[in-house]
Amino acid sequence: MSYKLELQVLNPATEEVVATVPAATAADVDAAVVRAARTQAKWAALPPADRARLLRRFAVAVDEHLEELARLEVREAGHTVGNARWEAGNVRDLLDYAAGGVERLTGRQIPVAGGLDITILEPLGVVGVIAPWNFPMPIAAWGTAPALAAGNAVILKPAETTPLTALRLAELALDAGLPEGLFQVLPGHGPVAGTALVEHPGIAKIVFTGSTAVGKQVLAKGSELLKRVTLELGGKSPNIVFADADIEAAAAAAPMSFLDNSGQDCCARTRILVQRGVYERFLELLTPAIEGVTVGDPADETTDMGPLISKVQLERVRSYVTDDLAGIRGKAPEGPGFWFPPTVVTGVDPHARVAVEEVFGPVAVVLPFEDEAEAVALANATDYGLSGSIWTRDVGRALRVSQAVRAGNLSVNSHSSVRYWTPFGGFKQSGIGRELGPDALTAFTETKNVFISNVFISNVSTSSVSTSTEGPAQ
Repeated sequence: MSYKLELQVLNPATEEVVATVPAATAADVDAAVVRAARTQAKWAALPPADRARLLRRFAVAVDEHLEELARLEVREAGHTVGNARWEAGNVRDLLDYAAGGVERLTGRQIPVAGGLDITILEPLGVVGVIAPWNFPMPIAAWGTAPALAAGNAVILKPAETTPLTALRLAELALDAGLPEGLFQVLPGHGPVAGTALVEHPGIAKIVFTGSTAVGKQVLAKGSELLKRVTLELGGKSPNIVFADADIEAAAAAAPMSFLDNSGQDCCARTRILVQRGVYERFLELLTPAIEGVTVGDPADETTDMGPLISKVQLERVRSYVTDDLAGIRGKAPEGPGFWFPPTVVTGVDPHARVAVEEVFGPVAVVLPFEDEAEAVALANATDYGLSGSIWTRDVGRALRVSQAVRAGNLSVNSHSSVRYWTPFGGFKQSGIGRELGPDALTAFTETKNVFISNVFISNVSTSSVSTSTEGPAQ
């Protein structure tokens, strides 16, 4: 299959062309890896304080251009301007956080007989980051910031539909003083530029965020070179509401738990599980909350939800919501743009397609349950295990259910379970590895073990000296 040598970026709210950018080829990837490897060696050799200082300058540059980056995100991704400002701020904060880890990336001293044993954390080399279109700036930074802080070079391939903020971040990195070739952005088609990154022997690790199907392909291709891979993939997260919870608060919080970013969020709480005793009351409260969501121009400060990213995604979401399904529907603009209304589906079988597959749009299902055991069973009845919420006033129940639900990121009486200073990742088909948090930098390092003998050797042939006091040399 042939691919165009340029990418057209559309405004999802108007379908107008925002920009046209060149699409990277496999040769472009190869040249970028050569540049990155050359620069990485110099970057890793810098004193840690100097690397940290340059990353902080990068963070300052992002902060100084925060509004510009946010408005660019509104145009290329259709995010509401409030969300886009948060996303740009998240890049700034993550760079600051990663910079703080540079001088704290320490090894260990391990007690051994006959000498001193130490571990050293060394950078991998060149890291490839393949970022998605749903959160172009933050997720790109999730891999890029800690990789740079650990002494690696980074080649970032943004999604075909959202390359503009990534390109601007690369310009700001250069303006901040990061060496040329250290952080490169290569927009391109996934099967071309993305595949070239995954298959390149000069790329030590791939960080991929996207669908589970593509993630499996990345893992399979990377395995041929024993390439390290971190995968953040799909989700079908539960929002479990027990009868003893604050039902008013749970219902008020439910809409934006799956409508934020128009539902294009792997952590979206799209399976709302409500204990049968409060099921009808919950729906009564949820209906006006859904109908009150403002869908419209993402550049308008009063908008709650913008459009979907593309026509392809719009058709995918439509395929899940047939006319015969009962539920609650909000309003969305008509005319140009990839609009879909906030939608809650009720009365479906728990195994229905819309109830178990990732829609990746503003669609949720509400399912009743009888007791704690059934709630856990329903919550775990998908291939995914990324996130979820538990609403209850019973602390014991909160702990029991948190331990029983097979998901990597949970919150109680809240939908906030992702922070740049805490670990993030999924169970089951939701991914492999962890990003963010205090251990983020170590995920981009090799551990080298060094034993230093304290035995003084003099006037003895080396051939007659044992290499170990504990066993044969390994």
